[in-house]
Amino acid sequence: MIIDTLLYIRRGGLKGVLLGNSYDTYYQQPVELLRRLIQFDTTNPPGDECDCIGFISGLLEEHGIETRIFARTPERPNLVARLPGTGESSPLLLYGHVDVVTVENQKWTYPPFEGRQVGEYIWGRGAIDMKGCVSMMLLAMLRARIDKTNLPGDVILAVVSDEEAGGIFGARFLVEEFPDLFRGVRYALGEFGGFSMQFGSQRFYPIQVSEKQMCWMQATVRGPGGHGSMPVRGGAMQRLSCMLDQLDRKTLPVHITPAVELMFSAIADGMGGVPATLVRQLLKPALTDPILAILGEKGRLFSPLLHNTVSPTMLQASDKVNVIPSQVTVGLDGRLLPGLSPDDMLSELRALLGEQVELEILYYDCGPEKIDMGFFDSLAGILKQADPSGIPIPYVLSGVTDARFFCQLGIQTYGFTPMQLPADFKFSEAAHAADHRIPV
Repeated sequence: MIIDTLLYIRRGGLKGVLLGNSYDTYYQQPVELLRRLIQFDTTNPPGDECDCIGFISGLLEEHGIETRIFARTPERPNLVARLPGTGESSPLLLYGHVDVVTVENQKWTYPPFEGRQVGEYIWGRGAIDMKGCVSMMLLAMLRARIDKTNLPGDVILAVVSDEEAGGIFGARFLVEEFPDLFRGVRYALGEFGGFSMQFGSQRFYPIQVSEKQMCWMQATVRGPGGHGSMPVRGGAMQRLSCMLDQLDRKTLPVHITPAVELMFSAIADGMGGVPATLVRQLLKPALTDPILAILGEKGRLFSPLLHNTVSPTMLQASDKVNVIPSQVTVGLDGRLLPGLSPDDMLSELRALLGEQVELEILYYDCGPEKIDMGFFDSLAGILKQADPSGIPIPYVLSGVTDARFFCQLGIQTYGFTPMQLPADFKFSEAAHAADHRIPV
């Protein structure tokens, strides 16, 4: 597979990729590099990341950095490159994905795969999640190579496919099939953190140290069916509406996990005064939900970090308009807090929804359970040097990243793509939305 993919990239993957730009030009103009990466349509599915990976491979090799390609299928390769260090420290892993989510049914101001610069922003799908971050990592590798930086340990760059659809062709494939590529790695830098976030008048830099776990489920409700001309009271549809109403109006129980306690304690320390008192009250389960209500928009942001969450996303009932269904199934996107299990999720949902709702786990990815904070102070120091008035804090992500695969090798990921953003720029809300953009 590796040889086939290399031949695929070398023969066809770079065809027409450069569009008149030399690799040196991209190195000197990082904005142009990001614009070029956006111009590869790597919407997943199907992904088709090959041309984009081929371009990155050529960029690195042009500057003397050897790359290796690993792929489950030739159209969906992953790139691994290594800069040698002196061996005084363990290797450091940088990793990011180049696939992006769909733009279907979204209205964009500018074409999503043009990479257009308008004013102080670069617009396009992937600008934030996460081709902008991959651009940072690429340029860091190139600078270290060109400047002949004395590295205490090897630096490994992994550019992967398929993060947006489960990592089966990407990080999961590398971890399961080629774990020796990452032998000795203790720390990694990836998405999602390092960018500024405004709480009140204070600027914070959340460095991701943990994330929630994916726990997809199916809920089934049953009842008498029949012909649409003879209405049924209390049937499967009515029971479905009761279930959805419960999920809409109520939250699952509060959990104060170690990573979240670190995060909110750091926020409170940085804010001071009455706001700090409010934030600290979040860590008292009896007060958590009332304080979240007081915090308004910020409470909506914090709530998923203090509860397991469930979002109904898919519905299957009758396939004919004149047939009352006797069974309705609903797809549930469940997200578990670090350290909790699918059994915890099922127990909480049954207590909320009752026994009439049948629940089944469809897919579960175990995320990082323990946090290794050994590299946090180094990263925080870098941010403080760049912005002395900013406050670095540990951060827990309500979504999931490829960190859940690398943690299986004992690797602690830090979400660290440092950016000072405008105070009104909502990074997390922009990632999969229309008009995806990033400040120059």
